[in-house]
Amino acid sequence: MKILIVEDEDLAVKKLKKVLSGLDVSYEIAGVTDSIKSTAAWLGENETPDLILMDIELADGQSFELFNIAEVKSPVIFTTSYDEYALKAFKVNSVDYLLKPIQKEELQAALDKYKKLQSSYNNKAGDAHMSIDSIVKELQRKFQPKEYRKRFLVKQAQKLVSIDVEDIAYFYSDGRLNFFKTSDNKKYIVDYTMDELEDMLDAEVYFRISRSFYVSIGCIDQIHDYFGNRLILHLTPGVDKEAIVSREKVTAFKKWMGK
Repeated sequence: MKILIVEDEDLAVKKLKKVLSGLDVSYEIAGVTDSIKSTAAWLGENETPDLILMDIELADGQSFELFNIAEVKSPVIFTTSYDEYALKAFKVNSVDYLLKPIQKEELQAALDKYKKLQSSYNNKAGDAHMSIDSIVKELQRKFQPKEYRKRFLVKQAQKLVSIDVEDIAYFYSDGRLNFFKTSDNKKYIVDYTMDELEDMLDAEVYFRISRSFYVSIGCIDQIHDYFGNRLILHLTPGVDKEAIVSREKVTAFKKWMGK
């Protein structure tokens, strides 16, 4: 079996080589690359390896980017230092992962899994490649920084103005329309539902305290206990309705405030 190692840490490369040679003398290291650029070049100049052991974090970026610039025909086993639970969902037929430091038993299990799937890759190369692509996209979504909304275009009298998200103190609904207020106490109608805003706002900065309210960390002036095991917030600038943290949101809100 010819294996390409994609890894930018010399010690990790040595460990992989040592473990592989100890598992089976027939394993051949077809090559070692240490970046997205060098891996793309290697794949274009060499025969397709039987398997790729690929670190997620490389010197020039995340290895997922490789799939955008090169055709990866081989099955891939990712190696990573990420938390185990964050990756459990991606242990699928076409892609596996190993946590660093690589353990002999875990590498053996991954290689055994590959051997069982080898005939599937040989007989259905197109399907396998499509499967790898779909998994890589999911991994990209999981680990690459998410792009959040930077501005909102809103009406102001007879004109349109662009408001930076960082200037918005909070979003709220009166049951009919949705609004936001800026830190300088200007109020605008926003043409998105509260549910739609959830995917647009950075959860580190904004928290949905109820069905009708999103608050930024910077607009919270005071927090008080409220009946029904809820909390009530005093916001800056002031708001013309009560900003109440719903009962089911209280624990998560306290955790968010304490980060």
